[in-house]
Amino acid sequence: MMDPKTLTMAGAAQLLAEKQISSAELCQAYLDRIAALEPKVAALLSIDPEAVLAQAKESDARRAAGKALGPFDGVPVTIKDNITVKGQPCTCASKILQGFVSPYDATVITKLKAAGMVLTGRANMDEFAMGSSCENSAYQKTRNPWNTDCVPGGSSGGSAAAVAAGETVIALGSDTGGSIRQPASFCGIVGLKPTYGRVSRFGLVAFASSLDQIGPMSKNVTDSALMLDLIAGQDERDTTSLPAPIPEGGFAAALKDFQPSLKGMKIGLPKEYFEVEGVTPGVKKVTADAIETLKSLGAEFVDISLPHTKYSMACYYIIAPAEASANLARFDGIRYGYRSPNANDILSTYQKSRGEGFGPEVIRRIMLGTYVLSSGYYDAYYVRAQKVRTLIRKDFTDAFEKCDVIFTPVTPATAFKFGEKSDPMQMYLSDVFTTALNLAGNCGISVPAGLDPDTHLPSGIQLIAPSLAEDRLFKAARAFELTRPQKAIVSPL
Repeated sequence: MMDPKTLTMAGAAQLLAEKQISSAELCQAYLDRIAALEPKVAALLSIDPEAVLAQAKESDARRAAGKALGPFDGVPVTIKDNITVKGQPCTCASKILQGFVSPYDATVITKLKAAGMVLTGRANMDEFAMGSSCENSAYQKTRNPWNTDCVPGGSSGGSAAAVAAGETVIALGSDTGGSIRQPASFCGIVGLKPTYGRVSRFGLVAFASSLDQIGPMSKNVTDSALMLDLIAGQDERDTTSLPAPIPEGGFAAALKDFQPSLKGMKIGLPKEYFEVEGVTPGVKKVTADAIETLKSLGAEFVDISLPHTKYSMACYYIIAPAEASANLARFDGIRYGYRSPNANDILSTYQKSRGEGFGPEVIRRIMLGTYVLSSGYYDAYYVRAQKVRTLIRKDFTDAFEKCDVIFTPVTPATAFKFGEKSDPMQMYLSDVFTTALNLAGNCGISVPAGLDPDTHLPSGIQLIAPSLAEDRLFKAARAFELTRPQKAIVSPL
């Protein structure tokens, strides 16, 4: 019997191929689950059930005619609300884009449609991807399926909660400073931040263009590899995308009939990450157990140093707001999106539309970014941060001469309660283990490692690999996933 809560992308493909279920039946099962759970979870900002079933019936017709577009034709996928889908809303969870309908598909959506996947709903998020809790959405607060009094993490909290609650098979999120990996850890799922440039950003509404990356949020490591096989590749419409071909056969092929052994793999333990204050005893326990599990698989742990780690948060919160300030200038009440009804001239249109349309966190970051880019401060802040970024990138390059992958916690603590981190600085520190990776441009993955013995909430581990070395990540993550003491980490909903 099919269980929508635990069904994987690979499992759904098998059921469809063996004609044990139709896409229409599969999608209806998820629509029923969404209808039952959304009042509790609020993971989705919008969904059109009729459009979902229409896509599913088209998929079934193709399969009946022997013209399936691929093994995942008819499999449901949920999309974060900052990735454009032609004809669907794209609000970025902001009032300033309320009612906006995308005129074109993002490249990743074009690829998913070419594979025949069924697009099922727009996932909630922190407004313009600025936040670590999903509390900054202008429309609703998504709740963690493990404990609905707690946040799901952010900014891809809606995508994470939808996967964890079994409202979808798999989802896409975006990661600028940890926005895939942190909510994945909070919700007990797998979250992959691919190498910067591995996946096209065309059609991803920009927050910080040199940091943003689209990636999968899934129920297991194999599904992340399968999704990366579908969405990766160079795109002429994104000048930052890399001419890096997918390995022959795809990333997922190497995980088929996989035997969990890491003999010969060197895993680096960066001392700076284990000296961070504020890591809870429960997270330390889960992390220590994970290290022992990886050792039992034959991995060799080596001590490494990433000496400029202590500057990563300051560096990130200069560069990201600076880029946000420039990127969000286009939302001015003139060309599209919200226009204030209280404006009476061009200047008041700009001021009132942006003041009324943006939420407080977005305004905070625009102001910070504008400040560090302003005359007299550009060299003191922005230029200096870019120099530090170069040093952070070099730290990783040097470290990977001693090890194959790097091991760290994902977050200092498990999911916190709504309103618990009212101070912005407290919230920013939720990403203390994740921001450096975006600054360096490498790839990283969050894998569920167990339940915190104190909070009884999921906690993950982070594995980091050099640029374009996702195959190493998948090998280490899959071996750990198959061997971890608590193999099944499934939310109680």
